[in-house]
Amino acid sequence: MGTTRKLAQLCTEIDFNGLSHEVIDRVAYLCVDFFGVAIRGAATESARCVQRAMLEAYDPGPKDMPVVGTDMQLNPLAAALAIGTAAHSIELDDVVNEASLHPGVAVFPAALSAAWMSGKNGQELTAAVVAGYEVMIRLGKAVDPKAHYSQGFHPTGTCGTFGAAVAAAKLMDLDTEGICNALGIAGSQASGSMEFLTNGAYTKRLHAGWAAMSGLTAALLAKQGFTGPDTILEGRLGFLHSYTTNAAPQYILDDWGSRFEVLNTSIKPHACCRYKQSAIDGLLYLRNKHSLSAQDIEEIQIGVLEAGFSLIADPIEAKQNPKSIVDAQFSMPFGAAVAIVKGRASLSEYTEENLQNEEIKQVMKKVLCVRDKALEAEFPRKWPASVAIRTRDNEQYQTWVDTPKGDPDNPLSWDELINKFNELTAAYYSAGQREKNVSLVSSLKDELGMDRLFNSLSNRSSP
Repeated sequence: MGTTRKLAQLCTEIDFNGLSHEVIDRVAYLCVDFFGVAIRGAATESARCVQRAMLEAYDPGPKDMPVVGTDMQLNPLAAALAIGTAAHSIELDDVVNEASLHPGVAVFPAALSAAWMSGKNGQELTAAVVAGYEVMIRLGKAVDPKAHYSQGFHPTGTCGTFGAAVAAAKLMDLDTEGICNALGIAGSQASGSMEFLTNGAYTKRLHAGWAAMSGLTAALLAKQGFTGPDTILEGRLGFLHSYTTNAAPQYILDDWGSRFEVLNTSIKPHACCRYKQSAIDGLLYLRNKHSLSAQDIEEIQIGVLEAGFSLIADPIEAKQNPKSIVDAQFSMPFGAAVAIVKGRASLSEYTEENLQNEEIKQVMKKVLCVRDKALEAEFPRKWPASVAIRTRDNEQYQTWVDTPKGDPDNPLSWDELINKFNELTAAYYSAGQREKNVSLVSSLKDELGMDRLFNSLSNRSSP
């Protein structure tokens, strides 16, 4: 049996009743985080562009589903695109270090849309999400993120299409043959170019939504008997040969079920690329420990992982002069500067106003990013950063952050996660409604119906 077909068979075997309490709780935890970023992300201009386009393209219908964070309802395919794009728009979505991708923003929109269409409950959604994360993350490891990036691909968009397809297919009750076809169809839609880095374009945000919609489309086609190649992963012209120069196919099937990948997923506390997060943790630690201000600092030197260097540190002239919010999200100098000047690097710091802030601009010019071979020892399992600050008085302060806040080894507690949700959605819900929504999402294991979930999330005030 080939790799693609075996993967499809294993996915059919994932069932809610066979999941541990830890895995079930983790899916609820990730779902709370997903809804927080999706609701807040829906207000960004990039998300609104997608919403307007989908409203223009699709006439209202009786099967339309609510688009969280908005007052609209859309065809489930359009909703998956809109919700996925919104959730990826504020750079606060979950992430997996070893795969260097964001699973929630591709898998959840496809799964929620499929559950809405199929009348499935929270338990069935949970099992589908576990399968979707498993496939997406394992493929992210198999293509080797560094090699995948070097080919110009964004793994959230490419691998996400397969994860979304599997999650949707399970909720449509497809068997091994059906899931295998859905994977094959997904392979012809897997896309996501890193060229957005050139001018800070919105397209990176679209990758998640497109993966969700494409995966859902693949499952719908497979359900109707449309076929896809059953060697899409391992074949001579398949995913592992076309999308990377350093494939590691063993990651797809080895140790299946020993520890589900949802447990290896990190939550972001800072609203930017994950490659920046360890450094920001280190900068905030030194700033607070030594009571440093922007005026005290002469130079900041940050050791950056090789895989992330071209994303957040090079070319340094451009990274020290971001022109858009997307640019800022992928600028280590900007992240360092807002951490020093504002004492935070949350969504409220990644603003047009701060792009023009003279104090932040001055600190950005003092940030030097370097490659540090010592950082690579345990990459990609760990994403460390080194930070060194030299003051005008020639004081030297240094730190090394091995595990950034939000990683499974240094997690946000449930209370910290709920605080993140509350901060992101405060403009949309009263305190009582926020508490109710968190409680509802956390109760997926209780066979929660999608109607009840979306009705509660749609009961909001205008931002």
